[in-house]
Amino acid sequence: MTEPSAAAPAHTDPLEPWPETVTWRPVSRSLITVELINRAIWVVLVLAGLTVGWLLTDHWGWPAAMAAVLLFAAWRSAVTVRAVKAWGYAERDNDLLVRHGLVIRRLSIVPYARMQFVDVTAGPLERAFKLATVQLHTAAAASDARIPGLPPEEASRLRDRLTALGEDRAEGL
Repeated sequence: MTEPSAAAPAHTDPLEPWPETVTWRPVSRSLITVELINRAIWVVLVLAGLTVGWLLTDHWGWPAAMAAVLLFAAWRSAVTVRAVKAWGYAERDNDLLVRHGLVIRRLSIVPYARMQFVDVTAGPLERAFKLATVQLHTAAAASDARIPGLPPEEASRLRDRLTALGEDRAEGL
């Protein structure tokens, strides 16, 4: 008689990139507000430029372009709420998983041993909402990953942990 083998790993669907075997940590919901304010600033600037064009030429195309900008901004704002909720990360023994995307879902798996350095950044708007972004850099530029919308304490903790794990693996950082 043969001994029963260990249970086979659960089958993962290649079209469903979010592994259910990990505990995902979400980013802060304050990132939604930051993204919406950022978009509003750009919309105001574009609308100001279109308004100047309309005042100078009095052509019917300017108001149509303004309406298109407003419609696009409203659509993107609705999508932003869901997109921020799609961001997440998970720390495992040998790598960090970062997920995001609604239509095109992206799962980045960054081995700790491959990390070269970790950046923590926070622009003025992020700082106003007490948020930071952790950027992971590897030798291959295409494999870099970023995690926006983290509280500064979590960003610092993650940076320190990733740095320690990278040094421990003796290849990165």
